[in-house]
Amino acid sequence: MCLNDTNRRDFLKTAAAAGIAVAGVQALATPAAAHAREHTARLGDKVALTDVRVFDGDQVTAPRTVVVDNGRIGISALGARRIDCAGAVLLPGLIDSHIHLRDVNTLHQLAGSGVTTGLDMACFPPSVVNSLRRLSGLPDIRSAGTPAVAPGSPQSQLPTFPADAVLTGPDQASRFVRARIAEGSDYIKIIVDEPGLSPETVKAVTTAAHSSGRLVMAHATTTAMAERALDADVDMIHHVPLDSALPAEVAARYVATGTVAVPTLTMMEGFAGLGIPGMDYAAAEGSVAALRRAGARILVGTDANTAPGIPVQPPFGTSLHHELELLVRAGLTTREALRAATSLPAESFGLRDRGAIRPGYRADLLLVDGDPLADITATRAIRRVWVGGVEYSPAT
Repeated sequence: MCLNDTNRRDFLKTAAAAGIAVAGVQALATPAAAHAREHTARLGDKVALTDVRVFDGDQVTAPRTVVVDNGRIGISALGARRIDCAGAVLLPGLIDSHIHLRDVNTLHQLAGSGVTTGLDMACFPPSVVNSLRRLSGLPDIRSAGTPAVAPGSPQSQLPTFPADAVLTGPDQASRFVRARIAEGSDYIKIIVDEPGLSPETVKAVTTAAHSSGRLVMAHATTTAMAERALDADVDMIHHVPLDSALPAEVAARYVATGTVAVPTLTMMEGFAGLGIPGMDYAAAEGSVAALRRAGARILVGTDANTAPGIPVQPPFGTSLHHELELLVRAGLTTREALRAATSLPAESFGLRDRGAIRPGYRADLLLVDGDPLADITATRAIRRVWVGGVEYSPAT
């Protein structure tokens, strides 16, 4: 779809806000202890899940026994408390590759939907992120912290946005990356959309991050900006265009460069539904189809947020199940969609202890009725969830 200059400016301004302006609203640091909830199992309990069928990344197996032992997948059921699963399907805990943390309630909402790892794509100040790390029985998190933005961008004008993340040129890239790493950022986020960072600055930030052993996430919502991100050799591009579908040759560049796609179709669907000229969900869906045909790696990310002023706010947890359904409608098989929420994000983010149900891996588990390989909506039929070996039980 072609955009005139006015519509294009409106599109870029609005799309730049999608999934990133939430980072500019200071998260509410609520003490985790105030939200402590009882769990039906404790870390250290040994449990044997019997008569359970397992999604092994390829198929749903015949009924077997899976042991949870001291927070990990165990081997021997000797001495374990047994739980009869009556033929239900056990999935690895789901991973959302694009959320925006706010407080501990965020983690409870994720856990309730079987999302056991949340990959935050912008949240500050660092104290908020740190307060949500390593909470027993709640999802494990990683965070980009504060993203790199350009002067004049919507983020740079927020009163709480850190000044050292507004970059005017490539000479500031190394300092920006060092500051984020010092704050505890697990990877680096760059806003590429216009009004955005220059190609030279995007490249400099990427190079500095790679030199420091950090992956680079790029926010790009048009084909031109996706190409700029590809030129800079970023590791992942979040979002897909709403103005026109990615051409086959651009989708092929994702594969050639090893760049991972996180389409966030849930957010794209929401923005397309606002009636803004030039925003067409068919373009986002077509981009995913083009990426799949090219053989690109695609991950599940929802852009879940609760930021005031953002017109689209996918709910934490439940939106991941919707994202799976949208990806299947866009052309992924159910197997591919499930991998996009389990093994592939674990591999892509270097999380080597999750994404599959194997001895020694974290006991992040989701027990569902029905077979999600036959019907992806079966992931919503949740029976039980374990996070790091602790069974999650919401407050009554």
